[in-house]
Amino acid sequence: MTSPTSRSTRDSGFSAWLAELSDTDLVALLTHRPDLAVPPPLNMSVLSDRVRLRASVQRATDEADMLTLSVIEALALLRAADQAVSREDLLDMFAKLSSPGLSREIDTRLDWLRARAIVWGDNGHHGLRLIDGAADAVPWRIGRLTTLPGVAALKTVPDLLRALPPEQSAIVEKLAHGTPFGSTRDAAPDAPAERPIPQLIAAGLLARIDDHTVELPFHVGQVIRGEAPLDPHVLTAPQANPQTRNRKTTDASAAGEAMDFLRDCAAIIQALGMAPAPDLKAGGLGVRELRRLAKSAGLSEERTGLVIEVLVAAGLVVKGEGYLPSGDPVWAPAEIVDAWLDADTATRWAKVAISWLTMSRRPWLIGWRGPTDKPAAALSDDIVSHTAEADRRHILSIWMCAPSPDGPESPVLSPEDAQRLLMWLRPRAARRFGAQAVANTLAEASALGLVVGGALSTPGRMLLTDLELPDLADIMEPLLPPPLDHVLVQADLTVVAPGPLIPDLHDQINLVADVESTGAATVYRITEHSVLRALDSGMSTTALHTLFHKYSRTPVPQALTYMIDDTARRHGQLRVGVATSFIRCEDPGLMREVLASAAAAELGLRALAPTVAVTQATLGAVLEQLRSAGFTPAGEDESGDIIDLRPRGVRLPARRNKPPSVQRRVPVPKHEQLVSVVEGLRAASARDSGHSSGHSSGRSAKAHASASGSTAATVALLQLAVRAQRRVLISFVDAQGTAGVRVVEPVALQAGQLHAFDPTADTVRRFSLARMSSVELLDN
Repeated sequence: MTSPTSRSTRDSGFSAWLAELSDTDLVALLTHRPDLAVPPPLNMSVLSDRVRLRASVQRATDEADMLTLSVIEALALLRAADQAVSREDLLDMFAKLSSPGLSREIDTRLDWLRARAIVWGDNGHHGLRLIDGAADAVPWRIGRLTTLPGVAALKTVPDLLRALPPEQSAIVEKLAHGTPFGSTRDAAPDAPAERPIPQLIAAGLLARIDDHTVELPFHVGQVIRGEAPLDPHVLTAPQANPQTRNRKTTDASAAGEAMDFLRDCAAIIQALGMAPAPDLKAGGLGVRELRRLAKSAGLSEERTGLVIEVLVAAGLVVKGEGYLPSGDPVWAPAEIVDAWLDADTATRWAKVAISWLTMSRRPWLIGWRGPTDKPAAALSDDIVSHTAEADRRHILSIWMCAPSPDGPESPVLSPEDAQRLLMWLRPRAARRFGAQAVANTLAEASALGLVVGGALSTPGRMLLTDLELPDLADIMEPLLPPPLDHVLVQADLTVVAPGPLIPDLHDQINLVADVESTGAATVYRITEHSVLRALDSGMSTTALHTLFHKYSRTPVPQALTYMIDDTARRHGQLRVGVATSFIRCEDPGLMREVLASAAAAELGLRALAPTVAVTQATLGAVLEQLRSAGFTPAGEDESGDIIDLRPRGVRLPARRNKPPSVQRRVPVPKHEQLVSVVEGLRAASARDSGHSSGHSSGRSAKAHASASGSTAATVALLQLAVRAQRRVLISFVDAQGTAGVRVVEPVALQAGQLHAFDPTADTVRRFSLARMSSVELLDN
């Protein structure tokens, strides 16, 4: 047990080492560990305490790889928290583990740890020290580096687990999915050999800690949880299979996947526009509604869940009220969706790709059953995770770590290779990178064209650099096939679009024909109904003939010409207007036929003249009933012009969906803000010591004048700072009673408040003079 005296000496030694760092090193420390600077520490003593906080240390080591954590473990075994350890002693320990040739790698890890103040001291005669609590960041029991007697070798674990009887299997399963330590009366060496615990110890699947405690070895737990297991004594990164894929082929396939995903997005938007989906009382989309949308869009339920989650994350589908008579909320397209649909392909893809990467949900969890045995609903809080974005970035970043061959080739990784690399690079987050999580995340990335055939596409690589939407769209644009200005009209009245069409042609073909199948080529079918739709929109017979003769690379079938002419000849003989609605027709015989039909009775038609009838039914209802009865009416406005009655679908006001309740990430201050924090620390140190101190960076602040306790003196000093445009160091207490210190640039004094630019917040703030305890004028 460490005595209070030795702990005090150790703490003062660490604080002194921290204070001796240059300003550049302190800024680097705050850059690596931004939580230390929020809020800005009052002085070096506060910073020293924050550096050693357990939560902060664990957050700082989340990005540590297996070798880095092994260095921490080795230092802990050498008791580096209580005494200085030489670099040679550290290297000797690794040499005993049959890991020679790692000296350069270990030095790199020591520099990494020292830059984050987890290790302090140096490699020289002063020795290396480990801060308190650093050993707790190691996700396995300290001592794994040394031999674990009787533990099964990694290659034998799967066979041993398959051979376990149910009682023993239940024990290891419980330990694998909870704490790896278990208390038992059967851990003692003289326990009955026929009981489950002694048998598991004998098989090497449990390690005896003492007579009452056992531990599930780290690699055994990995196998049980379906993680890519790593040999606990291998300290070098696992090597993936040396496979490659042509980069141009990958990018071309990525463009195709991107266009397919956008097509599915448009189908879901159309389905939701025609029939918005009610929101569950518990929040989210019901299973029945998900199936309805999938059937309407012609997609699988899994694909539908992914698409709608991405659309909601992009703000293109929102939850709103006012559609259902009950007032219950529904999910429907937002008003801004039409602008997105009209944008070019690259811009639309960039929008959904960024939204997928940054969303706080895991769509692949839709339908999974949790502790309550109820399937997780789409758009519900059941699939929310505050680590979702970080995990996607880590998974996609694996390709950055894989060896990249020279030339036009990209490395190929299987999901197993990716998971194994993740285990080594992020062992503290190992449980978040199970086989299902990695495989399903990669499947989502493939759906958006980010990963194709195990290779990261160029758009996927650039997405990780946090490009703005226009820049990311510029990356995708040259990879997309150029839009075509022609189609192929077939004798069976189908139209084949061999690729994406130019916007004007795309809109016209979608108006006059129905999509029959999609893929690399889109197949449309022309029917009498689709021709009527085009005529209803205002297209003339001549315009329809011109469309196909101008844009078809194949001869226009005579059957299509006859269909257009025949439909157009009958279209509009009946005219329906608003009276509530009226029907007019130049042919009295046709009007008599209408009045004698069953539709007339259903609509309540009343003849006003041989060629005019009226009804209380709406215009849309009259058109629908007459067409069901075999007539081909057209709608007209008050001037007699044909009006476009195509349904536009529901659109809800564009507003941001309520964000799920996820854990807030630590804000990352800008470099200039961190420099200001360090200047405040130096000024506080100079004030506490009573003299200014010079530092190697030459950026230390020097106290020039100060005022404390006297309001008049404080006001006078601040007025001088405003006139001279000099920075000041202020100590104050905020409205919540929290003490703070800032280096600010005064702008004005008004109504008992100081208006000053705060580089830490990157904005002008107001500070109450009554809450200031001291003010110091600093040199610029």
